Amino acid sequence: MSQEHLPGLRLQRCAKPLALRDFKLIAFDMDSTLINIECVDEIAEVAGRRAEVAALTEAAMRGEITDYKDSLRRRVALLAGVAATALQTVLVERLRLNPGARTLVQACQAAGMKTLLVSGGFTHFTDAVRDDLQLDFTRSNVLEIEAGRLTGRLVGQPWGDICDGEEKRRMLLATCAQLGINAAQAIAMGDGANDLPMMAVAGLSVAYHAKAAVRAQAMVSIESGGLDRLLEVLR
Repeated sequence: MSQEHLPGLRLQRCAKPLALRDFKLIAFDMDSTLINIECVDEIAEVAGRRAEVAALTEAAMRGEITDYKDSLRRRVALLAGVAATALQTVLVERLRLNPGARTLVQACQAAGMKTLLVSGGFTHFTDAVRDDLQLDFTRSNVLEIEAGRLTGRLVGQPWGDICDGEEKRRMLLATCAQLGINAAQAIAMGDGANDLPMMAVAGLSVAYHAKAAVRAQAMVSIESGGLDRLLEVLR
């Protein structure tokens, strides 16, 4: 289908018509992709440090900070002392699914696809999104809490302490292996530079209202409308 018939959608390197049945797994980034906010920025607002943290987030998403782990550690350090209750405040008052998210996820599930949420964000939010959408797999970071307040550190997990771009790629490939499928049968959706590694190995890469570098490399770029616009490409 030509781009002229899909305003707000840009297709690159899609050599043949695509169908949901061609894929067995869809992997989503969370912040600014599946949901409407950058959670770390919203937590920082409680600490009165939103501008400083948001500037680091934006630079990391544009790919201007190449060491994502260092960037996240710096942002999390600025959250030291914030009451842990701020996490629930952000979840309840500010976090919303992006338009079309539920429709797309449900369509993929109805087609028999498994779902993966891989995020440089935090388990407090990914767990809630996972449960709401009934997603199959998640990978994200754990904020350390002591005496009811954030310490400004992340908790180490068996796979590491930060889900960066490389960990997103590794998790997508590991999930494919667990399911007994090829990475060519996976879709990866994201908006920032740390999503590019997993998008590079997936059979279909999708940018959602993404940074310029991500739009340029994605096979499909959704530039207006909701996440469910992918269903205009996948029949």
